Amino acid sequence: MARTCRGGRALVLPVVSVVVLTGCTGGLGADPEASASASASSGGSGSGGGGYGAGPLGNPDGTKPGLAALTTEADKTDARKLIEELTTKGRGPKTGYDRDEFGYAWMDTADGVPLARNGCDTRNDLLKLHGRNVKFRAGSDCVVVSMDLYDPYTGKDIAWKKAKAAEVQIDHVVPLSYSWQMGAARWPESKRKQLANDVLNLLPVEGRANSAKRDSGPASWLPPNKKIRCSYAVRFAQVADKYELPVTTADKAVMLKQCEG
Repeated sequence: MARTCRGGRALVLPVVSVVVLTGCTGGLGADPEASASASASSGGSGSGGGGYGAGPLGNPDGTKPGLAALTTEADKTDARKLIEELTTKGRGPKTGYDRDEFGYAWMDTADGVPLARNGCDTRNDLLKLHGRNVKFRAGSDCVVVSMDLYDPYTGKDIAWKKAKAAEVQIDHVVPLSYSWQMGAARWPESKRKQLANDVLNLLPVEGRANSAKRDSGPASWLPPNKKIRCSYAVRFAQVADKYELPVTTADKAVMLKQCEG
């Protein structure tokens, strides 16, 4: 299972009654660009400044934490090549769409994707993967009760607590209703469950930013943080490519524009 703090040791604090992972790198208020540089050794290509953690080109399965900006011309060239290979079509009707067509929310039993069947639901898997200074409910190594999160969409650090759960939401990079309109309506249910729970298609972000996005494609919505827009376009393209989903002509044009030199 991917964890935010590798090599940490569990301490039980009887007064606070939570499990604390120690040894985390980075923290609330840390310089995002410094955090990204510190993570570059594990992030692969495109782990430069403008975000925390791995760049998307060096994280093709989405199992590394964070989403760092793509800053070099070589990375942007590779990004455009990936986007250019996407097929295009018009967005179909939303007729018949229902969230339940993709399985119940945050199921742990969507076979064929990372972190499935590990005894922890998808939402908590994502909080553990991307959060820093993660604390769990007493007696659990799954249920996250607090963490620090660098949100790539807004460029903000968020001190999150479960008591105000909606402050961090899990974004489907390629929205489920978008995928439905672009062909997922004809998929077997097992493939739709994979898309809904694949860490490549999921990022924990500020709740308000996620709510503003709704089911928009890149032509209608981009992250407010301009530094991350090329990385967002690449992540969108990686999901579309993996699941053989077309994008609209307008979305493709906007995605390419984000990665211009």
